Amino acid sequence: MEALARTRFVRISPQKLRLVCNLVAGKTVEQALSILQFTPKKGAKVVLKALMAAVANARDQQNIDEDRLFVKRVTADTGPTWKRSLQRAHMHATPIFKRTSHLTVVVDEHVP
Repeated sequence: MEALARTRFVRISPQKLRLVCNLVAGKTVEQALSILQFTPKKGAKVVLKALMAAVANARDQQNIDEDRLFVKRVTADTGPTWKRSLQRAHMHATPIFKRTSHLTVVVDEHVP
């Protein structure tokens, strides 16, 4: 049985978040937790929190043992973009895009 956790409107670009997502996809939960704890990226903290929420959902709602879980899918989708402008010389303006992400973590029970 699958259990998932969603984190929406994360203030990090999807491109940077996908770098961390690719590290843990397909790993067991124990391996993924140890990888994320020692990854020096801003997105690692976000993915770690969502992974722990997905594990808690599996444990509480479906009574699945944590030792048998693996990370089935981790996706970082594009959220809304905040558009700002930076004033430049000679009355010009440069657009600044503050990107957001929607993170989805799905864990499933490993069947030997």
